Amino acid sequence: MQQLWKNRMKRIAITGGLEASHALGALGLLRAARGRGAVFTLHHVRPQMLPAFGPNAHLEITPEFLDAALGRLRKEGYRFVPLAALPGLLAGPESDGPFAAFTLDDGYRNNLQYALPVFQRHRAPFTVFVAKGFAEGSHSIWWEVLAGVLRKAWKPDFDFGRGPEPLAADTPALQWEAFGRFAEYIHRSDEAQAVADIDRLARAHGIEPTAITRDLVMNPEELRRLAAHPLATLGAHTISHRALARLPDAEARIEMQASADYVEAITGRRPKTIAYPYGTPEAATRREARIAEKLGFAVAVTTQPGVLTSSCDVTYLPRISLNGFYQRPRHVSALASGIPLKLMGK
Repeated sequence: MQQLWKNRMKRIAITGGLEASHALGALGLLRAARGRGAVFTLHHVRPQMLPAFGPNAHLEITPEFLDAALGRLRKEGYRFVPLAALPGLLAGPESDGPFAAFTLDDGYRNNLQYALPVFQRHRAPFTVFVAKGFAEGSHSIWWEVLAGVLRKAWKPDFDFGRGPEPLAADTPALQWEAFGRFAEYIHRSDEAQAVADIDRLARAHGIEPTAITRDLVMNPEELRRLAAHPLATLGAHTISHRALARLPDAEARIEMQASADYVEAITGRRPKTIAYPYGTPEAATRREARIAEKLGFAVAVTTQPGVLTSSCDVTYLPRISLNGFYQRPRHVSALASGIPLKLMGK
């Protein structure tokens, strides 16, 4: 119950901040906070799903909201540009007006089915970041697997390091508590081992983790078809989608380079862009930016919030999330304005 309450209070606070930011922007205040533009990050784009327990709802928006968001940004004077064009744009004159680039992480099939027609309608270039293990169906998407387990198993047994223990998960509130505990376990343990432990738990309850991956993620042929569209580009997203900052230098480099090799094998073109898995300060550091630069990536993106300025490091760019909890066009305006960050003192 405590985790559910915290989540609700956080969303209420963020909504209030976005509404205040939109009001300030509408009054013409804090114009300089907008910077040169923004990179937007998305994951799922699909018709709305409203399960009682939806721990990944922030990772999905509807096609209708994406359409409204693009229309709003275009009306506000944004130019839609390819992600790989940002180094040149950021080095160029500041008088050309703001620009926006759009990115989608993980390569979900709904990006092809639902997102592509919207981007096509608005003539907006976009980049889909591909994790080889997801596209090949060899790796599980632990947050999707875990949501399925907690919806199905009322009292799953799991060993968080002190021996097996039963977890009550028979209400949405308890499921939220359990999900938070699992997420913490993932991020403080050996990630590959922790994910394997969750996969075993899923199989014990009749859920095949890689079947979920194959159901959700585009396969190589679908990725090839998407990449053939003139507005679409594929970028690298590692092999296993592990937090790179927690890996040794050599292993992090292999994850990044092999991912680029995989995209090149699919498309015939070496990707110029990469997204760091998770993208938080704990998961992606300046070390990864140095590796990305040495590997020849022109652009690398985090999920750390921010707008673009001429001084941005193009191998460690911020992104603005189009979050499933805040699907209102004025919230997109507020986020793109940069005012929320100013109000937070950043």
